[in-house]
Amino acid sequence: MQRGTFQLMKSVNKSLVLNKIRTFEPISRAQIAKETKLTPPTVSSIVKELIEEGLVIEKELGASQGGRKPTLLYVNSSAFYVIGVDAGPETIRCILSNLSGEILEQSSAIIQKPITNQAFMTMLKDGIHNVLQASSVEDDKIIGIGVAMHGVVEVETGIALFAPNLELKNIQIKAELEEAFNLNVKVENDGRAMALGESWFGGHANVESMVAVNLGRGVGAGIVINGKLYHGAQDIAGELGHMIIDLHGERCTCGNRGCLQTFATGSAIVAYAHKKIKGASQDADTAETIYERAIAGEQEYIEVFQEIAEIIGIGLTNLIHILNPDKIILGGGVMNSREIMLPVIKQTIHQRALTGKAKETQVEATNLYDNATVLGAISLLLIELFNPV
Repeated sequence: MQRGTFQLMKSVNKSLVLNKIRTFEPISRAQIAKETKLTPPTVSSIVKELIEEGLVIEKELGASQGGRKPTLLYVNSSAFYVIGVDAGPETIRCILSNLSGEILEQSSAIIQKPITNQAFMTMLKDGIHNVLQASSVEDDKIIGIGVAMHGVVEVETGIALFAPNLELKNIQIKAELEEAFNLNVKVENDGRAMALGESWFGGHANVESMVAVNLGRGVGAGIVINGKLYHGAQDIAGELGHMIIDLHGERCTCGNRGCLQTFATGSAIVAYAHKKIKGASQDADTAETIYERAIAGEQEYIEVFQEIAEIIGIGLTNLIHILNPDKIILGGGVMNSREIMLPVIKQTIHQRALTGKAKETQVEATNLYDNATVLGAISLLLIELFNPV
């Protein structure tokens, strides 16, 4: 039997109570009963089971409401551990995390291209071996491996169907890792994994629907509804980068013209600056150097980011009109220039969205920075633990 395949939750109610503790800890039994509409005896019985299983612990006493002080409940972060992998397109990063998303061990390696499927899988296995060897965690406390993979992923089989920046196809990630480590393995597209990481660890507990958008070397997005990823009929939901903005624009890697990705990536910003600003090709050859010129106060470079931000705002307005999410989170390297771009993005949405409430859709930059995707990878396993039903 594979390690990491287990069923600790025996009922919808048990899952509901555990997730309530995870989301709102510290919390009392009485508060759980009030918010879940379960009877106090039912909550007490479930909490007793969770404590016996080591998933929940009692810590300090809460404030008295006129009677005996309630004990407060927390998830036991050290009950189990998860391996998370952020795979590609330029590096492979592996972490070992507890249930609270605290990174205990990590390793990182640069992908040397061109690379074969076999060499790529060797790098994955080596990274996982490295974090396991560096850790003193007992094997039976590791519940699985989550992989956030660049490109198109067939989630059910865990196969990376196409990784365009690596020029690889049909990588058997799930099957090979399960054979190598005897652990349950979940594989997901990196953009969707980022959204899950934001949902679980980004401080958005009361948000029913959100979209996380990764603006970096490409443009991807993940849609989370009631704590779960939305994949679409053929596993391509969230391909925001291939929303067409300009029918006559630059050719995209997908073959179409004028996709959002041709405007909103680091390389696209460089190309736009070189086209717009005389001499930029010599003085600013990366998005980072263009940003440095902008924050130094050079107006032409500021305008580059502002104009790109307006285009991103148009894409997000289209997204709002289709999905109408409660919140949009923006991450990726492009959002390192958030102080210039975010106000323009919000202004564009406010100018173009259909209704007053749509105009006020919450749009924020990530506070997880580079950890959002790898934390999303571990969340692929945490969903099975906290929401198995």
